[in-house]
Amino acid sequence: MRRKPAPAELEPVEVFCNTAVHLHGEDEFARPETAGRWLRAHGYPEAVAPPELEALAEARETVRAFLVARSSPEALDALNRLIRSVAGAPVVRADGTLALHPATDEPVARIVRTVLEALLRDGLTGRHAARLKACAAPECRWVFYDRAPSSNGLWCDMDVCGARHKMRAYRARTGGAGAHRDG
Repeated sequence: MRRKPAPAELEPVEVFCNTAVHLHGEDEFARPETAGRWLRAHGYPEAVAPPELEALAEARETVRAFLVARSSPEALDALNRLIRSVAGAPVVRADGTLALHPATDEPVARIVRTVLEALLRDGLTGRHAARLKACAAPECRWVFYDRAPSSNGLWCDMDVCGARHKMRAYRARTGGAGAHRDG
């Protein structure tokens, strides 16, 4: 997609969530070799077994679902369950930043904790709170940082998802008659 990346503090959330491009049926965590490349490129341990890849994909979709519907009781419950599964009580580091205390030291938990720390530290409150979003198109859900002054962006790319939505709305209004008909 064509948007500028999220600020560095939220980048772990954005890049983790965007390991799947639902619009194109792509998923970095679908195969060990693509997952290994992604994990290596982002400084994580790359040897991850298939069940761990499934856990990473599930964690990704839990975070993405939360970004779609932040106030949904289901999304909140799922996010809280994910946090409890990888982290104990949070701790404050000497520099004043929040860290999640490990509940387990498994590779998946370490990766997911990094993402959750960024989300909890910078994606829930403050100047970034409402700007990290998932595309409103259900078939897309690409995660993006909304830089619009009003923070009212809905689509990851207006030329793709926004245009598709507008065309569907137009067809619904006109009864599907998109072609010009002669008298």
